[in-house]
Amino acid sequence: MTVISIGMVELTSIAKGFLAADAMLKAADVELLMNRSICPGKFMIAVAGEVAAVEAAVAAGVRSADHTTVDSFVIPHIDSRILPAISGTNEPVGKGALGIIETFSVASCIEAADAALKAADVDLIQLHLAMAIGGKAYVTMTGEVAAVESATQAGVEAIRAKGLLVQRVVIPQPRKEILLDRI
Repeated sequence: MTVISIGMVELTSIAKGFLAADAMLKAADVELLMNRSICPGKFMIAVAGEVAAVEAAVAAGVRSADHTTVDSFVIPHIDSRILPAISGTNEPVGKGALGIIETFSVASCIEAADAALKAADVDLIQLHLAMAIGGKAYVTMTGEVAAVESATQAGVEAIRAKGLLVQRVVIPQPRKEILLDRI
């Protein structure tokens, strides 16, 4: 299936998450990308497909999730770099500046990342989604300082109304060591 659109529902209940995932798959012809628990005891479902199908699936998921919905989205024509980053397959590219957008929900982080990538010439480094960070999420990107500033600002603007932004940071010429995962 060619991915034209993705949608996500993020919930506070794992049990309702399974119910919502089933409703989403029964509502429309979509591909299930993600169906799992995330920290701290939340659940996330992501689907892909034609825009109308994804919209129908997300609407069904939100209805099934009822009051347990934390966040949801449908992104038509998602930037092609988002899906590999969700699965952790983007290669880090270091140049210029480091931009970080940190959010309180996985869904808002993906929305911010998509808006940022579409707004400026930046390279996506990572999407870190909820595991071992208290249910929060963050996206990192790199590029020329002005491009990273523009991209992170566009990402923030895309989610501002949701009130789920934790922080946005741009670091010109970051030390390479901070880009490496160290335990």
